Amino acid sequence: MSEETTTSEIDAEAHAAQGRGHVRFGCYALLVFIALGFALEVFHAMRFGFYLSNETEPRRLMWTLAHAHGSLIAVIHIAFGAAWAQLTADPRLATATLCLRGAMVALPGGFFLGGLWVIPPDPGIGIALVPIGGLLLVAAIALVARQTR
Repeated sequence: MSEETTTSEIDAEAHAAQGRGHVRFGCYALLVFIALGFALEVFHAMRFGFYLSNETEPRRLMWTLAHAHGSLIAVIHIAFGAAWAQLTADPRLATATLCLRGAMVALPGGFFLGGLWVIPPDPGIGIALVPIGGLLLVAAIALVARQTR
């Protein structure tokens, strides 16, 4: 960088890099959750008992919900990153980023863990992460919506 580079140019580049980080994170997360969906299709096609038996119906539901919610939050990350340039730099965006990343882990992670150790007819204890992830997602969206005014 030259000496003529101003602080605002450095801040603008850092702001843009954060937006690209959301797009990158979202793309990799989408890759993971689309692969999970493909794996679930394979489990179904191969008629694996640990996935299709009547006793493990909660597992099938939990893992399907993990795939769906993970894919959706990944797309939200990509949209957030794409819209990042339209948002002014604000400390609340850093909080929104943390909330959105926390939701990416807790919401689908809770569904996935809830399906790992199933005690029919209930999902496993991992399901306790789902409401936390939901609250983090709502907080992230609210913080971003507030920045668009």
